[in-house]
Amino acid sequence: MHADAVAVLFDDARARRWSPFAETRPVGEIRFGSSLLRERVERLSGRRCAAHLAGAHLAGWDEPDAPPAVAEEQIDTSVHRLYWSSRAAALRLPALPLDRRVALRVGDAVVGWGVPAGDPGPSAEQMARPELHPDDEVLAVEADLLAWPWTLVARCMGRLALDLAEAHDAARDPGALPGVHRLGDHPLHLEEGASIGPGVVLDLRAGPIRLEAGAEVDGPARLTGPLHLGPGSLVFGGSLARVATGPVCKLRGEIADSVFLGYANKAHDGYLGHALVGRWVNLGANTTNSDLKNSYGSVRVTLPHGRVDTNLMKVGAFLGDHVKTGIGTLLTTGGMVGAGSNVFGGGPAAPAYLPAFSWSSAAGVEPFRFDKFVEIAQAAMARRDKTLTPGVESVLRRLRASVHGA
Repeated sequence: MHADAVAVLFDDARARRWSPFAETRPVGEIRFGSSLLRERVERLSGRRCAAHLAGAHLAGWDEPDAPPAVAEEQIDTSVHRLYWSSRAAALRLPALPLDRRVALRVGDAVVGWGVPAGDPGPSAEQMARPELHPDDEVLAVEADLLAWPWTLVARCMGRLALDLAEAHDAARDPGALPGVHRLGDHPLHLEEGASIGPGVVLDLRAGPIRLEAGAEVDGPARLTGPLHLGPGSLVFGGSLARVATGPVCKLRGEIADSVFLGYANKAHDGYLGHALVGRWVNLGANTTNSDLKNSYGSVRVTLPHGRVDTNLMKVGAFLGDHVKTGIGTLLTTGGMVGAGSNVFGGGPAAPAYLPAFSWSSAAGVEPFRFDKFVEIAQAAMARRDKTLTPGVESVLRRLRASVHGA
């Protein structure tokens, strides 16, 4: 890492519309492939990310093991800075000149700037809608500019396959495992303490499989690559095909083409497909989402600012941080559930769009009391020896007030 140079990730105007995630976390802290978007920039640039610039609504956000969300005036300008769009998945970053400012471009899109020590960074307006200015020196970079959360999900598994192939260490392949059946020739990579029990089928015909430290898979189960289980994640059985998780997820049932940010529980039967699942989500038994319309047509999703056509045939659920579902919950195609919401009651499918901190039952939808939410969140997090930090709690409190009033 460069001691005298840092990265700063910013959420542009489009990234700030990435509901239901951008309301509670910087977009750079969302998983794409085998790592977070922020981690990709750090690895390829050789710089630590010092901070996120994600808007006043995330001021003070302080999730452990992540850079804080700050205001522009809090950025240290005494060092060289790489300002990088959080929704640009970095693929190749050349060395930046340290003595002059450069604009970084992917095709016609500006995705960041290199700014020398002592010079002011881009303005809030420039970061909201990055564009070239006539006197900008331009440096081409390689990145996948992700338009929406469903774009990230649609492209994630292709990126994951490439990530796992690039990172493969042949010494980590355990070879034959007792009672485990392997199909195909793509790599299997087990980190220290990871284990796969008897009665598991590993389908490596379409892509690699990687288990990080402490991840465990119990049979009977079938895992189809590309697939990545974060540290401490557990699979209790079922069929997982093309799945990427962060740390400490508990999974069971049928899961396909889905991304989990971390600390999520889907420990029961039920189908989840083409879904993006926030942190600290708990899905009750037989929670199931649809990811295909009966008409096989393009899926439209509802966001706070209106309806958007995804131009995709398969789109699953988008579940914000700390969402809980009850037994038998049905989630619609492209359904959006805002952070802190509790969905239960069975019966008809949940509404296609639920704002943050919704208490949704068969009787209707009402605001979820914030004091009760905090009580439940603290209890859930304590089971993993984690706590709700003051900064994150403040972000969640402001979100609840902005949606439902004090």
